[in-house]
Amino acid sequence: MIIDFHTHTFPNAIAAKTIAYLTEKGGIQPYRAGTLSSLIETMRDSGVDYSVVLPVVTNPKQEPTINRVSAENNGKNHVFFAGGIHPDCENVEDVLDTIKANGLFGIKLHPDYQGVHFDDPRYVRIMREAARRDLYIVTHAGFDVAFRDHVHCTPAMILNVLKELKGVIEDKLILAHLGGYDMPDAVLQQLIGAPVWMDTAAVLRLYPEKCREIILRHGTDKILFASDSPWDSQKDYVDILKSFHLGRDAEEQIFHRNAERILGQHRTIQSARLA
Repeated sequence: MIIDFHTHTFPNAIAAKTIAYLTEKGGIQPYRAGTLSSLIETMRDSGVDYSVVLPVVTNPKQEPTINRVSAENNGKNHVFFAGGIHPDCENVEDVLDTIKANGLFGIKLHPDYQGVHFDDPRYVRIMREAARRDLYIVTHAGFDVAFRDHVHCTPAMILNVLKELKGVIEDKLILAHLGGYDMPDAVLQQLIGAPVWMDTAAVLRLYPEKCREIILRHGTDKILFASDSPWDSQKDYVDILKSFHLGRDAEEQIFHRNAERILGQHRTIQSARLA
């Protein structure tokens, strides 16, 4: 089984416009159209059994609609959704309660697109309340291709949060891009062995040797397979990870067992028989 823990989709009505905007802003080309139907097609072509969609709330007004759509689609067509929240939401507890009640496994934060440093008190509050509700927190980490002049989530900021939320957030925090996009040396120096998960989204083809080192040193029991589709190829990422020759047990941990440990706790996942 293969579970892609980091993908993105956009509503059909705005997908083309959104993809065009992000392509221009980030200088990257998508591999697919960015719609839910295109993700499902990609999964079939790539041998991916399940995908996790991570929506980003870039404006507090978007939150109700994004979380409603996520809840409505969660668990259908082998696709699962995180919830979204913005640091400027006034009703943080209510939003998290709704996400929890709707069976979503956690929330996605994006410090760059939300314009907030990862160790900002607003984020710390959100992460504390999310962890108390047994919700996982997925965050973009490291550089973002559209914001190369400023990093909103560095390894040092991550360590600040782990220190401030010690005893609360351990093993609830998932760092995208193997702990820091385009920052492998800093990750190796500062985050190896920290009580965090890391996903492989968008970095495996950039510096494969460093990625393999991070995976092995951090521990394959804390790594989640992820592609960042539509911004990278699910099929290519499956092949790249296999080319690391980590061994069957390690591959099974990364491709599905670790994700099952996270997703399998939630009733919508259980009803879809993710096992």
